[in-house]
Amino acid sequence: MSKDETPTATAESDDPATTPATRASRWSALDRKTLGLRGAAAIVLGASVATSVYLFFENKDSEDLLAAQQQAREAACRYGPVLADYDSKSLDTYFRAVLDGATGDWKKQFESTSAELRDALTQGEVVSKSTDTQCALRTGDENAAEAIVVIGTSISSLGTEHKAKPGQLSMVLSLRNDDGRWLVEKVNSPLPAVPAQ
Repeated sequence: MSKDETPTATAESDDPATTPATRASRWSALDRKTLGLRGAAAIVLGASVATSVYLFFENKDSEDLLAAQQQAREAACRYGPVLADYDSKSLDTYFRAVLDGATGDWKKQFESTSAELRDALTQGEVVSKSTDTQCALRTGDENAAEAIVVIGTSISSLGTEHKAKPGQLSMVLSLRNDDGRWLVEKVNSPLPAVPAQ
């Protein structure tokens, strides 16, 4: 190197932006930015997981409700024909079947009137068969439901000279979920079988 030449500092040593303190400050800013992004990502991820969990339980609740409503409707559709199928010569079987699906007020009511009902059906030599059942759920949740049931019937008796006559029985059944089994606790406004015109 000649005497006229003066040593020049490297760009790194002359540039104040590249000093160790500045570089540390830059890394510190980058670290803060990265941590901020990571924090935001964690919040988004947490919110996403929370939403997924919420939707899972909401969906499960909806599935449970739909399953309960379907079970209640099926129970009402099974019980309607039980009420409409009887033969005055074998009423014990009929009474057992009715009481097996009953609970609450309806069970008490049926038990308290069974003697009179037995006498009336026996004296009239009544035989009733269900021919068609239509039912729909009016309201319902996991614990209670209300169903509308319409049953087509064929009834014969002394009054019809033992000739079967078509009729219809309509009722609203209130059901209660009793440990997974839907039972009828109220029969609202049952209308007697009416011969078709």
